[in-house]
Amino acid sequence: MSHHHQFQLLRCAVLVLSDKGSKGLREDLSGPALVEFLQQAGHTGILLDLLPDELELISRRLVQWVDEDRYDLILTCGGTGVSPRDVTPEATVAILDRQMPGFGERMRTVSMEKSPHAIVSRALAGTRGGCLIINLPGSPRAAVENLKAVWPAVGHLVAKLQGDQTDCGSV
Repeated sequence: MSHHHQFQLLRCAVLVLSDKGSKGLREDLSGPALVEFLQQAGHTGILLDLLPDELELISRRLVQWVDEDRYDLILTCGGTGVSPRDVTPEATVAILDRQMPGFGERMRTVSMEKSPHAIVSRALAGTRGGCLIINLPGSPRAAVENLKAVWPAVGHLVAKLQGDQTDCGSV
């Protein structure tokens, strides 16, 4: 039975990566902004969590959320720049089945229209099992902007991952 044309409710989790945020030294605004975007898109029961910028911790949490908790969509936020503590893309790539380069390309293209600094973003996306994982930048504005840029592809991709056999061209 195809859920192709009807709205698919996704199990979503948001993981904010911030040394300061995880210690409570800085209020995180990005996580709540992403949760609000997902809620406005109709998704409910969204998990929000914070971790420090530690590669193994991040990889382990992503694996747990995909393999055990069966999330459909995981958004990470932060750690996509070039400072020594920015390890989110590495932690993500380490556990992916496949990278989806079009997401990073699209996100950077959209962000570059707003800021030339977007070219240093290493944000990426990929799949593990039936889950799509998207790395987003750390600032609330950039995170939501990047997510909006790729959002039209999200539902269809997750449906495909989870076995929807509908022809891609028939949307």
